[in-house]
Amino acid sequence: MIKVIFSLSIISGTVIGAGFFALPYLALKTSLAVIVLYFFVLGLIAILVHSFFGELALKTKDFIRLPGFAKHYLGSCGYKIALTSGIIGMFGACLVYLVIGGRFLASILGPFLGGGEDIYTLVYFLLGAVLIFFGIKAIGKVQFWGLILFFVALIVIFVKGWSSFDLSNVFLTENNKDYLFMPYGVILFSLWGLSLIPEAEEMLNEKKMLLRKIIPVAIIIPIIVYLSFIVLILGISGDQTTQSALEGLENYLGGGTAMIIVFFGFLTTFTSFVALGLTLKKIFWYDLKINENVSWLVTCFVPLSLFVMGFKDFIGIMALIGGVMLAIDGILVSLMYRKIKSSSLVYLVIGALIIGMFYELIYFFK
Repeated sequence: MIKVIFSLSIISGTVIGAGFFALPYLALKTSLAVIVLYFFVLGLIAILVHSFFGELALKTKDFIRLPGFAKHYLGSCGYKIALTSGIIGMFGACLVYLVIGGRFLASILGPFLGGGEDIYTLVYFLLGAVLIFFGIKAIGKVQFWGLILFFVALIVIFVKGWSSFDLSNVFLTENNKDYLFMPYGVILFSLWGLSLIPEAEEMLNEKKMLLRKIIPVAIIIPIIVYLSFIVLILGISGDQTTQSALEGLENYLGGGTAMIIVFFGFLTTFTSFVALGLTLKKIFWYDLKINENVSWLVTCFVPLSLFVMGFKDFIGIMALIGGVMLAIDGILVSLMYRKIKSSSLVYLVIGALIIGMFYELIYFFK
């Protein structure tokens, strides 16, 4: 049972990451109805793609990741595309966690210790790099407890913020057309835990077949949590909702409580940063046969270098990575799944992801 819980939590815990915090702000800019529609459509797509990959993981040898699967099922061309999109996507995801996680850590420690946000981002990075070095046995437990603690944080927000909660705030909207398509990439990003499917399968050992039941639940849990979080934050902070959601709660919950909440936000992004970093390291190590320590260095220092170069707009990064790179991964998984089972759902998923990818590119460059 413990293995099942950890397997579920490592997928859900990674899915519930940085995308979580941008959603109330996007709901304010567009509307709650628009966000719910996005979740309904993209939630179905995410469940299908993750289930496709789960079937592939069950039928393929262990200790390979997405590029290895692509090479096995789609040949050299598929391998190169998967490797490129997977690496860029995970580097981008790690960068997002680094940006927002460093921001949360600065909010927690800055008032006491002083120093700029960049210093705390470096501290966040160093802590994560250590756990990435030690591997899955450590992160599985961290993911589980991180997820539990963040649910506790939601309860605290609800209890402490109830007196400030106004249902009419939930339906506030700026109807900003410039933001209408931005939720696509961000929500797809916020529902993506594809890279952790092989990790979850390995963790289950002799109970691997339970992966089929775990995957839908692992996606549905974040959707419920996300929508609850959006309603809760908008209900409390209304049109004062910030891009990262939690930092705008101090005026409503009090400084001490708000700081505790931000700490849980830090913990959630941190566990996702470590889990994805670990998976990226294993791609270099298992699939590219690069020395383990060199794989660790590349995995950790590329996102840090991008941060130093000035890539700090976490919502823009999420939208681009989710709408393009993760969509490419979803298309590849669907094509691979077609090799083991013919299904009309495969073509629907591929079509939807291609359309979304082109719209995201047009939206981004516009």
